Amino acid sequence: MDRQALIAILLSALVLVGYQFFFAPQPTQPPQPQSTVEKAAENKPDAGTKTTAVSTPVLPVTPAPDIDEREIRIENDLFTAVFSTRGGAVKHWELKQFKDKTGRDVVLLNKPGALPAVGIGANTAFDLSGANFSSTSKDLTLGPDNRTGKIIFEYAKGAVMVRRIYTFNYGSYDVELTDEIAGLSEYWITLGSDFGISAKDNTVYVGPALLTGTDLKEFKPGNLKEPKIFKDSLKWIAQEDKYFFAALAPISQMEEARVWLNNGAPLIAFKGKPGQNTFRLYGGPKDHDRLAALNLGLEHVIDFGFFSIIARPLFWILKLFYRFVGNYGWAIILLTIAVRVPFIPLINKGQTSMRKMQEIQPKMTEVREKYKNDPKKMQVEMSELYRKHKVNPVGGCLPMLLQIPVFFALYKVLLVSIELRSAPFLLWIKDLSAPDTLFGHIPAMIPLIGGFALGPLPIVMGITMVIQQKMTPSTMDPKQAKMMMLMPIVFTFMFLNFASGLVLYWLVNNLFGIAQQFSVNRKLTRQQA
Repeated sequence: MDRQALIAILLSALVLVGYQFFFAPQPTQPPQPQSTVEKAAENKPDAGTKTTAVSTPVLPVTPAPDIDEREIRIENDLFTAVFSTRGGAVKHWELKQFKDKTGRDVVLLNKPGALPAVGIGANTAFDLSGANFSSTSKDLTLGPDNRTGKIIFEYAKGAVMVRRIYTFNYGSYDVELTDEIAGLSEYWITLGSDFGISAKDNTVYVGPALLTGTDLKEFKPGNLKEPKIFKDSLKWIAQEDKYFFAALAPISQMEEARVWLNNGAPLIAFKGKPGQNTFRLYGGPKDHDRLAALNLGLEHVIDFGFFSIIARPLFWILKLFYRFVGNYGWAIILLTIAVRVPFIPLINKGQTSMRKMQEIQPKMTEVREKYKNDPKKMQVEMSELYRKHKVNPVGGCLPMLLQIPVFFALYKVLLVSIELRSAPFLLWIKDLSAPDTLFGHIPAMIPLIGGFALGPLPIVMGITMVIQQKMTPSTMDPKQAKMMMLMPIVFTFMFLNFASGLVLYWLVNNLFGIAQQFSVNRKLTRQQA
């Protein structure tokens, strides 16, 4: 059972790292620009073809050549955005309080993609995103003395009339958007091609997302062979990366949300009715407290994974510790101890059981040899041996197995929490969300992996694994024991590319385990004496 427990932990960790390297969602390629006329042609139904919501004829709206595009710049204390009279849409969105790897402000939208952010239209071609809107609004800068402001875009052609009103606030990432629509048979609005995605990351999902009720849905391109349509309990649509996202949360009722492939890249949109449609537009960080305060359900965009029922309390405890110590590294150490303490009695019992199993190993070998041709008799004699020496054969592996869900839950917390992004600990560890790279990088033999970061933290963690494994009683034969000594090496290489915060957790957990095993071993030695 000792060998099976160790193998279970190893396989669990291999599944974890294997998923990140080989099966994590791959970043989608942005669609190639496509003209409004081409979009219209693609969405016009052929003769004799039944018209559906997807193939609704496109309104014959094209940008007027005699009207130049004009940009309007909006700035508050949190972000800078540029809006365009071309479609009354978002053209640029930049966050002022977060930096990328080059030290520049994080950009959620650098330039309009094939479909502009917050583009609208009569169908899924979003034809009005290419129309020229008029606006008398000027650049707007908000501050403590000027806390709110609006910009307005208007469009009229034939029976079609559109009025778009954006309302901004100082100290807030969310924007109120109101579309007043007349003359259209249907109303469609999309987040566009790239809005909300600041960087590609293979360790987490990157792309469109949707919340129905409290159910977060994410869409890989391979699963969108046909459009996905949702009509019940629509809360918001979004495009997300690891730490940031953009979202549209409707205040007025939407008929459906739809996700489909547009030139090979996923696209997400709402369908509503003409008239007045109001939304909250958000473009910013996945800050749980800030999102929860908006009361729109946006906090559900933070995906804590399969063990979220464990991960969320761990996340709250981590933030609680941070409020007291002011450093997320020390908060992780305190959280590790807090998580370990409830397991102390169970682990002590398991370690004691394994020590007794080790002591009676020679007698177990005798029983196996004596009754090797009589499995039933062997089982009876083994049970009697366990009863006589008060040994539980599964007592040693149970504590290890119970800690695996906690490890996976904490892994997700440390992986997706923006609070750890660029959070320093001590000395050379300047970012707990990034690998320890004090010694640089080493190349990998497998091109898909790319290489390994190299730092002292995971190496020390590997050394503590060796010490702990040497101290832990084992019933394995010498050959199996030698094979299991490869575990620390495998784990060390895996943890080279893990976030420093996760390595710190595993290191402290090992140190705690070493101290606990030393105490148990000394106690049992005294009892034997």
